[in-house]
Amino acid sequence: MRSPVLPSLSLPSPALLSPAVSALALGLALASTGTHAQTTVPAAGPLDAVTVTATRTPSRVSEAVAEVTVVERDEVERATGRTLSELLARQPGLQVTSNGGLGKISGISIRGLEPRHTLLLVDGIRLGTATVGTASLDNLPLALVDRIEIVRGPMSSLYGSDAVGGVVQVFTRRAQPGLVPNAFATVGSNRYAQLGGGLAFGSGAFDGAVQLVHTGTAGFSATNSRARFGSYNPDTDGFDQNAGNLRLGWQLSPDWRVDAMALESQGTTRYDDGPGVDARAKLKNSVQSLQASGRIASGWTTRATLGRSVDVYDTLSSASAFTPLGATETDQTQLAWENLFATPAGTLLALVERLEQRVSRPGQPYSVGDRTIDAVGLGLTGEAGRSAWQAGVRHDSNSQFGGQTTGSLGYGFALTPTWRVGGSYGTSFVAPSFNQLYFPGFGTPTLQPEEGRHGEVSLRWTSGNQSVRTAWVDNRIRGYIASGPLPTNVPSTRIDGLVASWEGRWTGLVAGASFEHLDPRNTTPGANYDKQLIRRAKDAFRAQADWLFGAYSVGGTVSAFSERYEDAANTLKLGGFTTLDLRADWRYDPAWTVGLRVNNLTGKAYETAYGFNQPGRETFVTLRWSPPAK
Repeated sequence: MRSPVLPSLSLPSPALLSPAVSALALGLALASTGTHAQTTVPAAGPLDAVTVTATRTPSRVSEAVAEVTVVERDEVERATGRTLSELLARQPGLQVTSNGGLGKISGISIRGLEPRHTLLLVDGIRLGTATVGTASLDNLPLALVDRIEIVRGPMSSLYGSDAVGGVVQVFTRRAQPGLVPNAFATVGSNRYAQLGGGLAFGSGAFDGAVQLVHTGTAGFSATNSRARFGSYNPDTDGFDQNAGNLRLGWQLSPDWRVDAMALESQGTTRYDDGPGVDARAKLKNSVQSLQASGRIASGWTTRATLGRSVDVYDTLSSASAFTPLGATETDQTQLAWENLFATPAGTLLALVERLEQRVSRPGQPYSVGDRTIDAVGLGLTGEAGRSAWQAGVRHDSNSQFGGQTTGSLGYGFALTPTWRVGGSYGTSFVAPSFNQLYFPGFGTPTLQPEEGRHGEVSLRWTSGNQSVRTAWVDNRIRGYIASGPLPTNVPSTRIDGLVASWEGRWTGLVAGASFEHLDPRNTTPGANYDKQLIRRAKDAFRAQADWLFGAYSVGGTVSAFSERYEDAANTLKLGGFTTLDLRADWRYDPAWTVGLRVNNLTGKAYETAYGFNQPGRETFVTLRWSPPAK
């Protein structure tokens, strides 16, 4: 059996960054040539990317038991002017909530579960806030993103706490052979401007990439007159950000490699929490990792990773007496040792992991400010004939809550070369956040972790350049943590329903559509029995298509969501909405592309959080320079 290979998830080191981007991109942009060039046209053929997130081992999407989406760099570029959360909201089964525009608090729900049930990884390292318990999506610019992998379904048996609804893994800009520079400039509505550039390289045993970007916008008012708790302020709420990432790799020998990476993003956001004050906060996110990987013996590969991430929200000014000035910080250190073994039953994963979390806040400190999670896990992925399987078990020892064991089992069977049925079952858990436990006056120290049971039955059809997937999912959460004046463990909630998606790829045309009907509801007897869980739509539909002809490409995306509710009693309704986005590119030279984007063409006014505005019609123009490798 061929030896399994552990992928290099991360790659160069600390140090950062300043917006010397302006001089770099401006200088590069002054050397245009004029001949026409052919737009890169996707070849017709099977839809089958490689994923490492679904199993923590390299595998093809078509072989994965879980539903996996891979968002490549070309789709990221088509989302100019969008945030990471808005790009994710275009993907099947994902919904976004946002407190109004760039740099504002946002969350991603997978298949009707909570945003805090989504685990975010950046090159294999956790990035999030342990105070609130959610992923840090608000300060991670798409300009630094090379690709995104989305895995739906319970992943606690691979990744531990938080991976209840699934995992979103962001891979930063990667190395390439030779010297491959890039630069871009975007201007748009609400005085939006973004300027950036970078270099990817590879020669001999060394490779790497560096990317820098500056983003600024005057924004729009984050709130409207419906905003609760007196937070409405009709001013504009802008955002400024400087960010960059660095990756370095060294191939020590044919079998051994060392990689390092660093990402840092710093921004200043304006938000609303009452009239008369220009409320501002500084945001900082950083990720660093050092990794060594290699082959110990035939059929045995290993990878050791040391990583750290920091999330800081520093309140500079506020209109509310309940918002203390100062920094709220989450510092996470992660150590992992993963081993892959080739066995007759498939690839066996054995891992040992340690996660240290430390939090702090201004004013009165948390009564407990740190915790440690030690974990061991086993996973098996294999296929034979028409069968494919995946199994996993993991034990987490949490310094606050003791031991938690999770497991998963999935199986797929090819009925014919084009039809495949599958099923899976898994368990999960989520530890309460530090705010839920210890926030002064509003925490409940006796909260217990949520425990989940998740089942799925799926049917998949794949034929050449098209694929269709449908699944019935059933998620049951015991001890669900409900928000309120004091958070409490609700005995049970249930989210079940149907999800379906289609994708096709032909020469010159890429298209897709998805639909989900989910029923997220409270199943605990009482005043809110059978009520819809907050901020989640039952029904969602998306369709998109991109046509490429010669030097030109045009495309569009339509997204529609049914109503949702802001409160557990379902008295505060958020109306359903439909948006239409259009885009076009012209590659007028092998190195130069001009792009036009119009988001929310009809100017639909809508909310994903009660009293918080979303962007109206926005237009963006981009000039991009990306010459062939030298």
